[in-house]
Amino acid sequence: MALKWVVLGYAAAAEAIMVILLTMPGLDGLRRGLIAVARKLLKPFLAIVPFCFFLLMEIYWKYKTRPSCYGDSCTPSDHLRHQKSIMKSQRNALLIASALTFYWILYSVTNLVVRIEQINLRDERFRNRV
Repeated sequence: MALKWVVLGYAAAAEAIMVILLTMPGLDGLRRGLIAVARKLLKPFLAIVPFCFFLLMEIYWKYKTRPSCYGDSCTPSDHLRHQKSIMKSQRNALLIASALTFYWILYSVTNLVVRIEQINLRDERFRNRV
């Protein structure tokens, strides 16, 4: 069960690293290679979106089918298990939100960097013509 969360965590970390490397100043020589890698990784990373929605539905299902533990109807260990389950669900929801956010940021930053490169090439061509 935990493997899917590990995969999602690694994917979110890879997206975050790519965003950091693309936005760091001073990596102009390395940036062209990073852009190529990021553009090629965007399509496989798109699989994260339906995967996240599946995991979100799983969290919702676990929330709806969780036994209620209010008042004196539960033992202290049941109450503790209930609280731990809620905290895990919140942690996993935060992981889903960060993975989706990092994918969106990576997509946006990659497109912006590609547009900036194209504008710089047009500017150089125009300056060389004049």
